[in-house]
This record gives sequence, structure tokens and C-alpha cells, in this order.
Amino acid sequence: MKTLYIIILSVLLPLLCLGQQDSQYTQYMYNTLNVNPAYAGSRESLTMFLLHRTQWVGLDGAPVTNNVSAHTPLGDSNFGLGLSFVNDRIGPTDENTITASLAYFIQISENYKLSVGLSGTADFFNLDVNKLDIYHQTDPQFQNFNNSVSPNLGAGLYLFSDKTYFGLSVPNFFETNRYNDNDVTVNKEKMHFYAIAGHVFEFNPNLKFKPAVLTKLVEGAPFQLDVTANFLLYDKFTIGAAYRWDSAISGLVGFQITNSIFVGYGYDRETTKLSNYNSGSHEIFIRFEIFKNNRITSPRFF
Repeated sequence: MKTLYIIILSVLLPLLCLGQQDSQYTQYMYNTLNVNPAYAGSRESLTMFLLHRTQWVGLDGAPVTNNVSAHTPLGDSNFGLGLSFVNDRIGPTDENTITASLAYFIQISENYKLSVGLSGTADFFNLDVNKLDIYHQTDPQFQNFNNSVSPNLGAGLYLFSDKTYFGLSVPNFFETNRYNDNDVTVNKEKMHFYAIAGHVFEFNPNLKFKPAVLTKLVEGAPFQLDVTANFLLYDKFTIGAAYRWDSAISGLVGFQITNSIFVGYGYDRETTKLSNYNSGSHEIFIRFEIFKNNRITSPRFF
């Protein structure tokens, strides 16, 4: 089993470093703050979000993500504030990211607002060499690894109404080199470009269709496209499916327990040969909202 772990990790680690440097989410439409700072405060309430994702269950060293975030409008101003914490564990690496976001809202028409957002991030990256099977224990390449802290800045635009949204963002402008040795970079954090969009179609008062799409571009990694189709029944129960381009298919469910509490679950099944080595990915989240001063005059579905 140990030999199998080494072989699989050797094959996957370059893909993990390039293809999934940022955390990956199936239910991204509820977790937009983590890819776009302009989302902060857009729900016009104090919103708290908790998520746990276990990816590629059964594969040693597979990604595990935990996310806690909160965002709110600032009084009656046009500003929104957000704070997010993400813990990402992949194989021997453990990464903690703290992000503060500030958004400013501009009413551009009767139905639409444009939000401009900025974010500041502190990233704490740790490689545990004790989890590596080093052939030569005295190899100097593995003697001087130090935990690193990297600051970064991001920005985004978010155009939205009660039923439609579009977003563009770059969460990290600065590319960070990990563990340089004589100008050779062992791991380099690349700049990511995100685009997100969605709409709510009301077929009747008890049935709504909520398609969404997320794209991600990063140098050195395949183009990523997530397409999701959710149906909302009686403004309470959500069921849907998603497709991640050349990667996975997903099933999604959600339930509005009260006006303030929404829970959701997603399951991914790989469509690649990687499916031979794992039993899928699980993602569960809960969202809490505290409404302020009756500011919300119509329901929000994203």
C-alpha cells in the first residue's frame, strides 16, 4: 500500500500543484466570496458560511478543504466587508489562507448594482517533510524547508440583480515561489482568473430553474469549466447536477431549513481514470443569515 501511495502521489503531485492551487468547490454559487471579493455584502445581510470538502475519498494524500467565511453590508453605506479562512491539506502540504475583502456598490440601473471589490490575503504554507519517503535521508534538498508566509492582493467586479449575476476576478495578483534553490522553484503559486455567472428562471411560483457557470484560467493548467443546473422547489428544496469539463459529474441538493439557515450537499464522481482509485468527492455546507433592518425586499437565490 505504501508503494502504491508513492507511485500515485508522484504522478498526481505535479497536477495538484498546477491544476488545483486554489481550493476547488462544487457548490461555488453559494461560496462566491472565496473567488471574488466584490461579492462581500451583496446579500444585504450578515451571512456566515461553513464548508467541508473531502476530495477523492480513498486516495491517500487527497485534498481536504475546510472553509469559514462571513460578509455583511456596512450599515446604510455602499460598502460591504468580508472575511474568509480556508484550510487546504494535500498530501504532505498544509495551507491556511486568511482573506479580508472590501466591496463598494454602485446602483447603475433600477434593477442592477455593480460591485467593485479588493482583497488582502495572508497565506501560511507548510510542507511536512516527515510525510515524505526520502530515499537519501541526508539529501540537503530536504534539510532546509521552512514554513512560508505570503501576502497577496486581489480584485473583482460583480454585476447583479435579484435574479442575475456576473463576476470577474483575480484573487491573487502576485505569483509566489515556494522553496527556491539556486533559482529553481519547487512550487510556484500562479495567478488565477475567474468568471462566474448565473440566472434564476421562474417557471411558476413553486418551480425555479437556476443555471450557473464558473470558469477558471491559470497558466500551466487545463482550462476549467463548471456548468451547473439547479431546480428550486417551493423556495425550500434544491436539486441539481453539474459537469466539470473533462473531469467530473456531480449531484447537488440543498434545503432551506428556515429563512436564515440553508444547508447543501454535493457529490462528485470523476470521469477520468482517476475514478479507478477513489470513490468520489463529498462537499457539505451550511449558511446562516441575520437580516438587518428589513433591507431585503425580495428573496435571493444565490
